[in-house]
Amino acid sequence: MADADPFLRALPATARLSVWRAPDGWEHRRFDWPSEGGRGRVLVQGGRADVVEKYLGVIAHLHERGWSITSFDWRGQGGSGRLGRDPAVGHAESFAAQVDDLAAFWKEWVEDEGPHVLLAHSMGGHFALRAAVEGRIRPDALVLSAPMIQVRSPIGQRLGGWLARAMSARGGARAAWAWDESPAAQAARLARCTVTRGPEQDERWWETDGRLRLGPPSWGWVAEAFRSGAALERDPRLPAMIIPTLFLIPDHDQLVVPTAAHRLAARLPAAEVVAFGPEAGHEVLREGPAVRARAFAAIDDFLDRKAPRS
Repeated sequence: MADADPFLRALPATARLSVWRAPDGWEHRRFDWPSEGGRGRVLVQGGRADVVEKYLGVIAHLHERGWSITSFDWRGQGGSGRLGRDPAVGHAESFAAQVDDLAAFWKEWVEDEGPHVLLAHSMGGHFALRAAVEGRIRPDALVLSAPMIQVRSPIGQRLGGWLARAMSARGGARAAWAWDESPAAQAARLARCTVTRGPEQDERWWETDGRLRLGPPSWGWVAEAFRSGAALERDPRLPAMIIPTLFLIPDHDQLVVPTAAHRLAARLPAAEVVAFGPEAGHEVLREGPAVRARAFAAIDDFLDRKAPRS
């Protein structure tokens, strides 16, 4: 494991940023870090409000093991534009555009030599599962970190979904809650993401470019998260999805419902699950050294077995 600088803040010297255009012309911020190791290629995709830089720790680890790495900021966040008028609000009326983006990008990306692996976190894991279950991508192996199947709701899934739809109908692009930059609010957000309390766990530590920042989701995004998650759980194609899939599930997740991920994994014939206890929060790949080491070891073992060198 690359421990010398596990939380890289600057892009590696041999990496590059570029622009990828979706079929409809939408511009996405893209990252590539080629390797001469010949191990294959991994597409690393973050969650809601994430940017490429936030995952440089796991990217560096995989690159050290010989993988070439690619990533892009999802449509509507990071360096890939916004879907609402307020650049601080993460808006989406439908996740179809992001799933379309992933499918189109994947079709181009797999033209180069593999094996080809997709590693996705949270919301990115949701998009990855949708694309895989719908047969639009076919990675040699799929790794999902705290995949978003159900978002946490203090009032439950049914009532939470109803409220989100009702609020969205009154203005879907409006922020679902106020954004507070006070130290106390930032500490509370950090506590919901990681158990470890280092500066590198703070999402603001990574965002050296303020234009990449994103605040709360819109009511439209929240409503779509409830709707799309419920549809994914009901999808009759789940038992036919035979892509080898590793689930990394923090059972004390405060942002998504881990039991929903466990239930969905149980319906996939080629799924494996590694669960984490109270030592890990939602962002398991960005936790402290011990948790991160266990997660990285699980990923390495899984890929060695399911996506061997060509």
